[in-house]
Amino acid sequence: MNIEAIKVAALAHLGEPERLEKSVESFRAWREESGCSPVTEKRTFGVAHSDPDARPVQSFRFDICGEVDAEIAENSFGVINSEIAAGRFARVRHIGSHETLQLKVKDIYRSWLPATQEGRRDAPLFFEYLNFLPEVAETELMTDIYFPLR
Repeated sequence: MNIEAIKVAALAHLGEPERLEKSVESFRAWREESGCSPVTEKRTFGVAHSDPDARPVQSFRFDICGEVDAEIAENSFGVINSEIAAGRFARVRHIGSHETLQLKVKDIYRSWLPATQEGRRDAPLFFEYLNFLPEVAETELMTDIYFPLR
């Protein structure tokens, strides 16, 4: 599928994947305080610039993003204007815990991609979070995973 560019507010998490939740909390606080990307009206994304299993852990980067309509102001949270680039993607829906997302990603790269005529484009994969805890049980979480294709 082809997607158009998505304008987002982004907070970059750099370093240990185990500390990602702290960055997510900072982004939530910015979202609530600014009102620029209401979670009930705008989509929520995560952009994986690197593998969480990569070493050294200092090289891990994951952007926490919320869709926006307008430029956001400078802020003390470190949230900046950004964009999820347009392009061609394969989309796979994951149902269940976010803890198991990485297993689905690895399976796609190891099994599905080599079995197709498709090639991976040099762009980060991203996640679209369709619902959240505590509104639904962890087993009912839905996340679309977008894999960049040539």
